[in-house]
Amino acid sequence: MPRKEVQRSGIGRMLISSRSFDEYVAMFDLRDEDLASSVLDCPAGASSFTATARARGFAVTACDIAYADVPDLLDVVRDETIRGNAYIARQPDRYAGGFFRDAEHHLEHRLDSVDRFAADLLAHPESYVHGALPRLPFRDRDFGLVLSSHLLFTYADRLDLDDHDRYLTELIRVSSQEVRVFPLVPTGDGRRYTGLDTLRRRLDDRGIRHELRPVTYDFQGGGTEMLVCMR
Repeated sequence: MPRKEVQRSGIGRMLISSRSFDEYVAMFDLRDEDLASSVLDCPAGASSFTATARARGFAVTACDIAYADVPDLLDVVRDETIRGNAYIARQPDRYAGGFFRDAEHHLEHRLDSVDRFAADLLAHPESYVHGALPRLPFRDRDFGLVLSSHLLFTYADRLDLDDHDRYLTELIRVSSQEVRVFPLVPTGDGRRYTGLDTLRRRLDDRGIRHELRPVTYDFQGGGTEMLVCMR
């Protein structure tokens, strides 16, 4: 979650993304029963997942380093969405899945998510907690389900294996049931993160049950699996 200065991938600095509830459902293979317990979204960025979940009667806490300065975040989040859209528009061969019709649909969808996020952040600031991996401001097993999107493995050019291990260990600490991590491919790459097998062996050594599960989200090439760790 820390946004390090090293910037090697084509996306540039780590993106503050605005994904929707529908994207989360597809990315994490979510069903109503999965959301029945308390849920943590970390890092949540400017996702509207928490806002829409609340409207549907579910309790979700969003956590991100970006919540340290809400006025600044709200100033930049639309520009961040446009920046992310421009990146995928430059690489239609790598982002050609069926979830979005085209780059214009992607931008429209994400900007709608920005508006939902901003309104909910201002109306319910208690649901948006400032925090940064690998030390989150929550107790052990505070949440039933923990979701983590587009940080681990996504930024393999600036987070190393030990970073991924520390971050995942912390996400497991605050979960009482499951941690789901998506995707398993770095930005702009259709292949699994090269350190994933080593990371899974470390989980085995610590007695943490885990598995890879297919998901229905179809956007980035190769991004069709999530890692699930079970308590």
